[in-house]
Amino acid sequence: MDTAATTAVGGLTFRDATEADVDTLVALIESAYRGDSSRSGWTTEADILEGQRTDPEGVLEVVKSPDSRLLTVERDGTVVACCQLEHRGTHAYFGMFAVSPAFQGAGLGKVIITEAERQARATWGATEMHMTVISVRDDLIAWYERRGYRRTGRMTPFPYGDERFGIPQRDDLQFELLVKELV
Repeated sequence: MDTAATTAVGGLTFRDATEADVDTLVALIESAYRGDSSRSGWTTEADILEGQRTDPEGVLEVVKSPDSRLLTVERDGTVVACCQLEHRGTHAYFGMFAVSPAFQGAGLGKVIITEAERQARATWGATEMHMTVISVRDDLIAWYERRGYRRTGRMTPFPYGDERFGIPQRDDLQFELLVKELV
């Protein structure tokens, strides 16, 4: 794994996750997307998916992958957000992005995605950032578009039947690729 030094930006500390962070990060990701706790933030998927968003094995896989980094974001020593960066040749993949519902809507996400893009350029020389978003998440896609991401129309199927990714509450879920040029 390419390990970056701890970085401080805007009162936040960015560092690579370790195995010791796995349980905390699973709880954070679940709180941001699933169940009643996620409804206090705006990124909830609770109306379209039930069940889990991730699990300790999935998070640990990202932490241990030689081509990935799971950035852990702390404020005053408390984990408040995370995001995955994965090196994929000339581009980086951005995923597993979660901000604690208690901190959503205050501009934290903008700071984190900007720092993630900076680190992808600095660490790997990435010229683009890619991500996939559930295509029915209009508010979330609009948020990414305001950050410079563009919809590609390239879709991949949702893994129906694989409860590791949740239990769909509708039959029209798919992922859309969003792309941003990093300059």
